[in-house]
Amino acid sequence: MSSTSNSFYDPGLAREINALYKEQYADITSFLCALIKHPSLLGDEESAQNFIEETFTSMDLVVDRFAINHEALKTVEGYSPSVGEWDGHDNIVGVHRTKSSKGNSLILNGHIDVVPVGAEDLWSSKPFDPVIKDGRIYGRGGGDMKAGIAAYIFAFNSLKKLGYRPASDVFLQSVVEEECTGNGALACLHRGYKADAAIIPEPFNETIMSAQMGVMWLQIEVTGKPAHVLHDTQGNNAIEATFKIWAHLKKLASEWNKNKHLHPPFHAAEAPVKFNLGKISGGEWASSVPTRCQMDIRCGFFPGQSPKEIQQAIERHLEITIKNDSSLENINYTIAYSGFQSPGCVVDTSSKFISLLSDTHEKELGRPAELFASAATTDVRTFQLYGHIPATCYGPEALNIHGIDESVSIQSTVDVSRVICHFITQWCGIEKVD
Repeated sequence: MSSTSNSFYDPGLAREINALYKEQYADITSFLCALIKHPSLLGDEESAQNFIEETFTSMDLVVDRFAINHEALKTVEGYSPSVGEWDGHDNIVGVHRTKSSKGNSLILNGHIDVVPVGAEDLWSSKPFDPVIKDGRIYGRGGGDMKAGIAAYIFAFNSLKKLGYRPASDVFLQSVVEEECTGNGALACLHRGYKADAAIIPEPFNETIMSAQMGVMWLQIEVTGKPAHVLHDTQGNNAIEATFKIWAHLKKLASEWNKNKHLHPPFHAAEAPVKFNLGKISGGEWASSVPTRCQMDIRCGFFPGQSPKEIQQAIERHLEITIKNDSSLENINYTIAYSGFQSPGCVVDTSSKFISLLSDTHEKELGRPAELFASAATTDVRTFQLYGHIPATCYGPEALNIHGIDESVSIQSTVDVSRVICHFITQWCGIEKVD
C-alpha cells in the first residue's frame, strides 16, 4: 500500500467540491429516482444493470460485464450455495486505471438487487414508482441500496466535472446476489478485482461499520402423518410440528445472545443474534391433517465462528430438543442449507483507512463519525475475509428497508457522496485530466 493520502489534501479543491455539491442535489435526486424505476428483484436485474452500464460508459470508465459462474465459484472460499440461476444476471464493474499510481487503490461497491416488495397494497405508492416527499425518496431499493450506488457514482464523477481523476486505480462495482448469497461480490474478487480498501455505502445512517454478524440460511422440512380431519388423532400435523420445532430453535438464539459480552463490538446490542422465520409453506387440503411443511430460516451468529460449526450446533440442538419433546415423537425432519453461509467479521477501526474516512466525515459534516456493529451481513466480509482488503460500510440514512414504504434521505445521500468524494481525493490522490 502506498503511504496514506493526507498529503494529497488540497483546500482549494475541497472548496470546489463543496461548491459543486451545492448544485447537485437535484441531479442526484433525479438519478436515484431513475434507478429505482428499474425493478431489480432477484434474477430480474438486467434492466437496472443496463442503466448502470450506460452510466459507467458515460463516465469514460472501462466496463466489465460478466455473469456469475457458479461452477467456478463452488470451489472458492466464501461461496454460498446458489438459490437459483438466471439469464441477464450480471455484475457490472466500471474500471478506472491510472499509470501514475500516486495513491491507494479503492473499490466502491454496491448491490443492485432488492428484496421483494411484500404486500404491495400496503404501500402508500407503487414500490417502483418513486415518490419525493419531505426531503425523502420513497421506493423499493431506494435505501437498500441504490442511494449508495448513486452516492459513489456522483463522488467519482464530481471529480471528473472539476477536471480531475483519481491518481490510483478505482473500481466501481454494481453486484447481484448480495441479498441472498454474496456470490456477486465474490465473483468480482475471483475475477481479480483487488484494491487497498473498499467502501460499501449501505444505508447505515452515516455511521462507519465496525463489525458484522455471520448469517446462515437453512430450510427445515417437517413430515407428519396425513389423515382425514374426522380421524385427526390418527395423524400427525406437520404444520403444528413445524412451529414447535421453530420454538425450540429460537431457544438457541437466546442462549447465544448470552455470550455477546465475549464479542466486544456487540456487547452494547440488546440481542445481536437474530433468528428469523422468513418463509413457510405446507399442507395439502383444509380438511386433511397436513403431511409436509417447510420453513426457511435465517440464523445470525458471532464473528469467529464458521458456518460449519454453526450447522453442527443447530443440528445438535434440534436433535436433543426434539428427542425430549414427546409431542414430536412421530415427526421426521430434514435440514438443507442454501443461500447465505457467511461468517461474520470485525473491521480494524484503528487502520489508516478507517481513520481517514472518519476524519473526512467529521471535517465535512461537522460531527464525529459513530461506529456501528451490524446484526446483518454485508459484502464487507468478502473483501475482509477472502480478499484481505480493508473494508467497511458507510452510507446514507434510510427507513423501512425490507419493509413497507422504504425511503431514503436525499440530503443524507448527498452528504455521503460528498464525503466519499473528499475521501477519494486524499486516499487515491488526484491528477488533472489530460
